[in-house]
Amino acid sequence: MNKSKMFYWILIILVGSILGSIIGSALDNYLPILNYGKSIGLDPATLNLEVFTITFGFRAKLTVAGIIGMILAILIFRKL
Repeated sequence: MNKSKMFYWILIILVGSILGSIIGSALDNYLPILNYGKSIGLDPATLNLEVFTITFGFRAKLTVAGIIGMILAILIFRKL
């Protein structure tokens, strides 16, 4: 798999996850199971160098709706 195709796969998976999470949040009152998920990541850490300050951190929440969105995005991308 070449780099440009790998970039598209990652982009498609991210977009599918984001759209799935948005739809899951919108349907939370009707299907609360869609927002069930786990959060993973690193808590923010700050490096203060007196001239500038850098803060590192990463947090991602993977939900059922996000996984469904990823799967649908992959299936749609494979059809194209």
